[in-house]
Order: sequence, then C-alpha cells, then structure tokens
Amino acid sequence: MHINLLSYKAYLRTMQIGSKSYVFDPIRKKNVILTPEEMTRQLLIHYLIEEKKYRPALIQVEKAIEVNGFVRRYDLIVFNKSFKPFLLVECKSHKIKIKQATFDQITRYNLSLKVEYLLITNGMEHHGYQINYESRTANNIIALPDFE
Repeated sequence: MHINLLSYKAYLRTMQIGSKSYVFDPIRKKNVILTPEEMTRQLLIHYLIEEKKYRPALIQVEKAIEVNGFVRRYDLIVFNKSFKPFLLVECKSHKIKIKQATFDQITRYNLSLKVEYLLITNGMEHHGYQINYESRTANNIIALPDFE
C-alpha cells in the first residue's frame, strides 16, 4: 500500500512551548505533544480527511477499549455513516519497524471492534487489510476505500 503521508505535512499546525513541540489535533480539537508516533497519526488524519474525504466527526483518536480483560487504547478508529466502526488504525513512530507484534496488537484490538478494514502504519510503511468474517480471512488491500 502506498500513501505519501509527508505530502500532508503542510496541513499540520505546530507550535513550540519551551522545549516541547505541539501539534493541533483537528479531531480532539486541542494541542498535543508532537512525538514521532503523534506525527504519524496527525499526517494520517489529514490524509483521511483530505484524500479519502472521511468526516472528522466520524473519527476517534486514542479511546479506551477492553481487550482480554485489560484496558487498551487504540490509535484511531473511523465510523461509517451508520456510526459503525469500519476502519481501525495502529500508528507507530517512523523509527519503529513494523513487526509481527504490531499485527498481533491490532488483531487483538479488533476482536471486540470487528471492523472491516485494518491499517498499520509507521508513516513510511503501510499495511492495509480487509477482513472477511464469513471466510475468516484478511486480504491485503492496495488502498483504503473512499468515504461512502
């Protein structure tokens, strides 16, 4: 899957306070500390809004879910027009290589969410899947669907 997230850098609203950098999150509507993982998340948010036409009101960032009795936080979820989750995203820093543990993590999160699409990204490398619950398969996709 090819997504040029760096082309969305111009959409970021950043600021410096002392030694810390912040970025405005259009979903949470507040400034958050700009970590490498947050950079990936914010670039992806702008990609989803600008390129795929996903509605900001249907995107949630860093919400808690219960996974195997533990509270975890997913990075990003997108809902369809019927307010049903359809895309779950796991973001990593560009410094982190995507490994099997990342695939395992998003799969565990999806046990309770049961979305149709999964995306794993470190900002440079992207892996997208469409889940077929009837056949119990995950198929690679070359692009995320546009908003319906």
